[in-house]
Order: sequence, then C-alpha cells, then structure tokens
Amino acid sequence: MSKLQANCLLLLAAAFWGFGNVAQKTVLDHLDPLSAVGMRCLIAGLMAVPLTMLEWGGKFGPGYWMSLIKVSILFSISIIIQQVSYLDTSVTNASFLVSTATVMTPLAAWFLVGERPTAIGGLAAAMTLAGVLLLSGGLTASFSQGDLAAILSAACCALWMVELGRHMQTHGAPVATAAAQFLGAAVITLPLGFLQGNLSLAAISDAGPELAVLGIFSTGAAFGIQTLAQRFTSASHAAVIVSAESVFGAVGAAIFLGERLSPTGAVGAAVVFGSITLLSLTTDKISKPAVAD
Repeated sequence: MSKLQANCLLLLAAAFWGFGNVAQKTVLDHLDPLSAVGMRCLIAGLMAVPLTMLEWGGKFGPGYWMSLIKVSILFSISIIIQQVSYLDTSVTNASFLVSTATVMTPLAAWFLVGERPTAIGGLAAAMTLAGVLLLSGGLTASFSQGDLAAILSAACCALWMVELGRHMQTHGAPVATAAAQFLGAAVITLPLGFLQGNLSLAAISDAGPELAVLGIFSTGAAFGIQTLAQRFTSASHAAVIVSAESVFGAVGAAIFLGERLSPTGAVGAAVVFGSITLLSLTTDKISKPAVAD
C-alpha cells in the first residue's frame, strides 16, 4: 500500500468517527458508557472475527502476544474514557480536546520509540491544533470533569497510536489485531455494564440505531482501517490525518442536528484540511528508533 492510499484510508476513518460523534453522545440517552462501549466493540469484533481466516497460517515473531495485549489494553482505556467524557461535556469541546492527541502523539513517538518529529510534521500538528480550536469556537463553556476526561482520553489515544504503529510495523496481521482490540474491550466492559450499569435487552433495543452506527462504522470500519493503514505510515502522520474527525463532526452536526459553522469555524476547517494536505504531500518515511553505538 502506498503512503497516499494509507492517508486516504485514514481520512475515511476520520469521516466515520466524525459522523459518529452525534451517535456517541445520543447513545448515552439509552445506555451507560461501559455498556455502550461494550456493545459497539462486540458488534465490531463479530464483524472482524470471520475475516481473521485471511491471516491464518501466519507466523508471529517474538514478543507478538505481549505487544498485542499492550495495544488492546491501551485501546480499551482510551475508548472507555472518551465515552465517559461525553457524560459531562459538549460534542464540540470533546472533539477539540480529543484532537489534542495530534500534538501528543509526535511527542509520545519521540520519547517511546525514537521517532523524531520533522519540521513539517511539527508545523502540521500545530496547524491542526489551531484549526480545530477555530472550528470548535474555543472552549467557551466552563471547564468540566468531562473536559478533563477528554484530555486524558487524548493522552491514552496518543500512547495507543504509537504502540499500534510499532506493533503493525513489526508483526502485521491487521485483522487479528483489530479483532483482539474490539473483543478485548467488550470482555472488559460488558460484565461491568451488566453489574453496575443499565445493560439490558430493552436498553440495547432502544439504542439500536446508535449502536449500529458506532459498532459498524465508528468502531469496526474506522479502527480497522486505522489498524491497517498504520503499517504504512507513522503514528505522528496518522494523528494529523485522523484529526479531520472534528471537521466531519461539524458536517455531521449540520446535517443531523441543524448546526451551522460560523465563519471562524469555516476558517478552522480549512486550516485542518490544509495541514492534512501539507503532510500528505511530504515524503513519509517511517522513522526508526535511534540505535545506540
């Protein structure tokens, strides 16, 4: 797969996430956060499992299982905290704050795997952060616990993206990796949702449309696409591309909720796409960790 194809796939994943933001908020009208995460991940996992037969017979190198467990745990933590944040923050604030992973990811990649940020990559990350802030209109509401949870989710997402990139570039098997992440999160959250939340057949039925959007598109398709694409691009570049989620989220809000972008928001959307275009046109050689002499 070429770098351009990988970036296009990541942009598609961002579209699925962005349009799914509305469902991520409204699903909480029917289910608690743990149950919502568990059901969307169960749906995604059931989608991915049959496709794992395409990778049967592959040999996994040393450290595969520990790496897979680490990636799956970070994925679960990130998606759980993000869903919890929607209890006490707006979709606009959550979209901006989660997108701060764009800046956190290059730093995490630098410290964890020695992937040094390039000047253009740093410029693109800064442009993206500024664009998303303009798009959101700024954090005009009071800072809440939900906002703090969204920031924590962004930090966990940055760590996950770095570990996912390292895992994919070392071991491959994107379908098995995606299935393990989805089913791992479902195994963690569904029992807790049943014991401490409001998980029931009636609640699942009421949340059916939202769960279909979240499970099929925002989880199964989007995270599956990202898992595949990160074998062919760096975590830092991927973070900038998927930050377009905030732009697609604004479009989704306009279509489904009747919201309209302000002139400032339109400028912000243009800046985000400008940063993505800038990064997409650069040479994307995945940096390797520095080796000590």
